[in-house]
Amino acid sequence: MSRPACSLHPQIPLRRFICEITDGPFGSSLTSSHYSDDGARVIRLGNIGPARFKVGDAAFISLDYFDGLRRHEVKPGDLLIAGLGDENHSVGRACVAPNDLGPALVKADCFRVRLDQSRLLHKYAAWALSSSVVSGQVLTLTRGSTRSRINLEVARDIQLPVPPLEEQRRIVEFLEVEIGKIDDLVSKKERLISLMDERIDSQVLRHVGASQLVNPATGRPTLPIRRVLTKATRPAVPDVGVVTAYRDGQVTERGLRRAEGYTLSANTDPQGQNVQVGDVVVHGLDGFAGAIGTSEAIGNCSPVYHVCVPTGQGDANFLGRLLRLLALQGYLGNFATSTRERAVDFRNWDLFGRIPIPVVGPDEQREIGERITRLRPLRELVARSEALAAERRQALITAAVTGQFDVSTASGRNVTDGVTA
Repeated sequence: MSRPACSLHPQIPLRRFICEITDGPFGSSLTSSHYSDDGARVIRLGNIGPARFKVGDAAFISLDYFDGLRRHEVKPGDLLIAGLGDENHSVGRACVAPNDLGPALVKADCFRVRLDQSRLLHKYAAWALSSSVVSGQVLTLTRGSTRSRINLEVARDIQLPVPPLEEQRRIVEFLEVEIGKIDDLVSKKERLISLMDERIDSQVLRHVGASQLVNPATGRPTLPIRRVLTKATRPAVPDVGVVTAYRDGQVTERGLRRAEGYTLSANTDPQGQNVQVGDVVVHGLDGFAGAIGTSEAIGNCSPVYHVCVPTGQGDANFLGRLLRLLALQGYLGNFATSTRERAVDFRNWDLFGRIPIPVVGPDEQREIGERITRLRPLRELVARSEALAAERRQALITAAVTGQFDVSTASGRNVTDGVTA
């Protein structure tokens, strides 16, 4: 018989164990002008958990400026808590700063915590904060209409299941091994997809390298985009979703994928323009960062997008990938009318349509387009597998920290059978 997802250990407020806690600098204390290519690392929300420090999303400020922000300093082994969440990332999630971190500080909406580790281990606290039993509690303490937020006082009041210290150590050791196995399996599947994508990109870029874009005198000819793609002019239609071009190159209806990478409009009336499956879609501002691809769904999108169909025998999957790679290589940005921070303006179709791109034969386009098509179901399968792995991960963490099984005897068994998340 399964036990309910409540703790068999006493629930104790975090404040009872805190030796020191600080949040990150706000406002003028840390602005874009203070960032540099190296120096002291700025730990941001994207680096925090759940239960794992994520090494990507790196940002730095100069060491000279860091000296004036020492009260926000993070040292290896410190507990880090996210004070802000959204539909994809839970508020209150936590991790421990890695040993090889170097000079670092937390940014706004992140908390750096030092606990009395003779009573509550940082690593155990990170796992507990990432469990369902605690994250659900934190949500009841949050404020904010669009993004869940907690402040320092609320963070202090979070209650954790706290077993004896030796039990905490066993739970940490168990979860680091078992969650590591799950993460490793997910990572291998993601790597497989990445390798297949890299092969496709390599094929596309070979055509670019053989063209006059690289060898003006001897390369294969080019044509302006408007000779290869025709801009569609369809009015928006009712009762369909909103299509978004994501920066990873996927173009789909928002409801079919995670809700990140865009700002949700309060207006649900049909607006903008209609998109059909197989259209080549280019975001007029975020295209420079990869928000270009071939639509996998029907819906409406905003006027900031160029919605196009191939002319002649052109293959939409190939052309969407070609434009995306040319954007990521910085080539398309050379023709932009203006720039702003982190964006390049592609919105003027007359100018965008004049950009020369390589001429590639229809058979060669179709071959690469078919590879892209065959990869999509595999990518969807991996995405579903990742979702199941996340559920298993969450169930395992919650069961371990709440005492639903004895971690000293659970290793190697399917310990999520009969437990609740």
